[in-house]
Amino acid sequence: MTKLKHKQLWLLLIILPTWINLLLKAYAFMGIFGTYGTANKFLEFIGIGTQQILFTDFSFLFVSTYIFIPFMILPIYNALEEMNPSLTHAAQDLGATRWTTFWRVIFPITLDGVKAGCQAVFIPALSLFMITRLIAGNRVITLGTAIEEHFLVTQDWGMGSTIGVFLIIAMFIIMFVSGAKRKKGAMK
Repeated sequence: MTKLKHKQLWLLLIILPTWINLLLKAYAFMGIFGTYGTANKFLEFIGIGTQQILFTDFSFLFVSTYIFIPFMILPIYNALEEMNPSLTHAAQDLGATRWTTFWRVIFPITLDGVKAGCQAVFIPALSLFMITRLIAGNRVITLGTAIEEHFLVTQDWGMGSTIGVFLIIAMFIIMFVSGAKRKKGAMK
């Protein structure tokens, strides 16, 4: 993406979905994946026929990916933008294949961007109350909905609290691991 023509336009197209409210996106996908939605109209057009798309694991994964992909792409894009292009040219001059250049030069340099993206996506992706309710029809259980179920439905507050504490511990571990390596890199 760093060598693309119209780079700013592509960047805008990646950022643009983040400007729309999450609830509006969920309702839009309910219309797209519904029985009479655009996706089923397309399936009828190509001869497959109407399928149950809404309230499936596929719809949940698709919408979740659509919502969180900009938060993963942008830190990686930033890391690629800051990378010195002479490093890849030097690797190619020394006979490295594209695959070797990626794994030995590009990936280690952009690893901080990958870690930042993982941090930005991890906790919100584990909860996803609204998408679980509207898109998956309560068929997909995330940690957030499991906590809610234990507190409000089964009234097992101990288990709900335990899941919440483990979620917080997992968040701190991910932040500590990715932050500790970043500090080591800054000291060098």
